[in-house]
Amino acid sequence: MRNDLFETVGGTPLVRLTSLSNALGRTILGKAEFLNPGGSVKDRAAKAIIEDAERSGRLKPGGTIVEGTAGNTGIALALLGNSRGYRTVIVIPDDQSHEKIDLLRALGADVRVVPSAPFTDDANYYHVARRAAEAIPGAVWADQFNNTANWRGHYSTTAPEIYEETGGRIQAFVCACGTGGTFAGVSKFLKEKDPSIRTVVADPMGSALYSHIRCGTLEVVGDSVSEGIGIKRITDNFKAAVPDDACRIDDRTMIEMAHYLVRAEGLLLGGSAALNVAAAARVSRDLPQGSVVATVLCDGGARYMSRLYNPAWLAENDLQPVCKDLSFL
Repeated sequence: MRNDLFETVGGTPLVRLTSLSNALGRTILGKAEFLNPGGSVKDRAAKAIIEDAERSGRLKPGGTIVEGTAGNTGIALALLGNSRGYRTVIVIPDDQSHEKIDLLRALGADVRVVPSAPFTDDANYYHVARRAAEAIPGAVWADQFNNTANWRGHYSTTAPEIYEETGGRIQAFVCACGTGGTFAGVSKFLKEKDPSIRTVVADPMGSALYSHIRCGTLEVVGDSVSEGIGIKRITDNFKAAVPDDACRIDDRTMIEMAHYLVRAEGLLLGGSAALNVAAAARVSRDLPQGSVVATVLCDGGARYMSRLYNPAWLAENDLQPVCKDLSFL
């Protein structure tokens, strides 16, 4: 028995992607974070942030949590916040899937949709959320990007689970970054356990982490339809990361992998999960046969039906999947 919703977060299984593993001759494992109560890996960050705010006394009974989010962190904060009587105010850019916005409203959050704007623009959702928190008496700004309770939550839960479920027999960990919290917490823990484990950032086009890790710059190349991943700056959470390398994945590869996973593995996943698996597959090919590579299945595909799995949207963006095998890798 679990005493409350908070106790249901985490403890997700590490699933062997059978078809992909057999084809590659390596074991690809996906941490099934879509099985969290809020349906994504962001439940872990939300839980850690809320509990940290409670311990510090910043978040009091009946209080308000404010966050700027691409969706999943807001959903997690609203769900967990409801279970403890907190109000949530969520600022989200208008280029995110309507499914996530609808779900936030269904959860009773005060949802404020703002025009998409670059981080350097004061109208960016991150800055709008910060100002909203400052204007509400006693409100707590979750600040998932720079609140280090985020990576510490993954260090104390996600990472040990991966290490224990593999019996320490893991050659690489591959994961994209939205805030950097998941990758930082897991990479730091795994490197402390075994420095030989390769830790690789999976990066979409339009993000600066690939060039940061490879070249020490923040060069941005192209753009991506992926939601909630990719960073153009170094967040406080990512500062704790221990990356060995980075792997850049374009949108077509991400979409092809998303549809492959439905057909071959029975997994309907979001774009970030598909990108993670594509990167894990590519990284695995540089490792010896039989190597074990773990990644994160961030969320399910139901929140992206109007995009990733919508033939009209795919055609409009020239992203219709065409491969019947793994040739897209």
